[in-house]
Amino acid sequence: MATLKESQSLRQLNTFGIDVRARYFAEITDAGTLQSIMGESIYRSVPRLVLGGGSNILFTRDFDGLILHNRILGKQVIEENDSEVLVEVGAGEMWHTFVLFCIERNWGGIENLSLIPGTTGAAPIQNIGAYGVEIQRTLVWVDGVDLETGKSRRMQPKDCGLGYRDSVFKHALKEKFFISSITLRLSRKNHRLDTQYGAIREVLAEQKITSPTIRDISDAVIRIRQSKLPDPSVIANAGSFFKNPVVPRDRAEQLVKAFPKMPVYTSDNQHVKIPAGWLIEQCGWKGRKVGRAGVHEHQALVLVNFGGAAGDEIRRLSEQIRDSVLEKFGIALITEVNII
Repeated sequence: MATLKESQSLRQLNTFGIDVRARYFAEITDAGTLQSIMGESIYRSVPRLVLGGGSNILFTRDFDGLILHNRILGKQVIEENDSEVLVEVGAGEMWHTFVLFCIERNWGGIENLSLIPGTTGAAPIQNIGAYGVEIQRTLVWVDGVDLETGKSRRMQPKDCGLGYRDSVFKHALKEKFFISSITLRLSRKNHRLDTQYGAIREVLAEQKITSPTIRDISDAVIRIRQSKLPDPSVIANAGSFFKNPVVPRDRAEQLVKAFPKMPVYTSDNQHVKIPAGWLIEQCGWKGRKVGRAGVHEHQALVLVNFGGAAGDEIRRLSEQIRDSVLEKFGIALITEVNII
């Protein structure tokens, strides 16, 4: 039986450490507890928000509704053969812990996604990606519950609307679908290794590793991320606050003429990706402190709470950054963090 709490503090449940409260709060540990909450009289009378690890959210006020905290745990092998394994993982499991679980078993495919914060349930929502790999490469299906009808539903990747840090769960199914688990197809041998990103190659070269394993790649990614991104347990943050803008190739060519040092990366035949961190840094924001919030000194893409900042302070800072980038480069940054 699920316990419905009132006036629940969310300070420990968001990595920005914003001190806000939820009017109603329920911890969902299995399908039964979710069904129980859906039977409560308040369920359809207030707004709902599904919360995972709280690593991609900025609360700017108390939440006057019901928080469904996804704590569904567990891992199981669905099927396997000599070359691959299908593994199902509960949506409340921490993503990085799951990555390490797979690496220990020599299951390949998600090693480049090491140290990404949050839960596994958030992986398809964000279509998480890093160093040339996105979750859609290994995703087999997403299981969950329709929050309107209470019916279980299995969604194939083609139904998930997966794009760059995007999915149907951020649009048509936002707060309408509760992800209970995801299933991935991982390799057991002949792993497809992605080392094309310069930073990974550099770390492997420094360690004189010429034939890397998936663990070597994971260790390299962890080392790179730890050198660039602040630990939320040390300084409160939600990782990358903005998406890297994707612009038409001809527009990028014009920008490079005006700003010859601007880095660009191929997205597809018609578009290129420009690092948002570089744009923000060129506008003078890197390492800048504004009241109790600011921009990280080593990574301009990360906004931080130095202690006691309200969510609205961080939101206003993000708007100032967005406006300055738009004025200087004519590029409109899009937030990756969900602002509530």
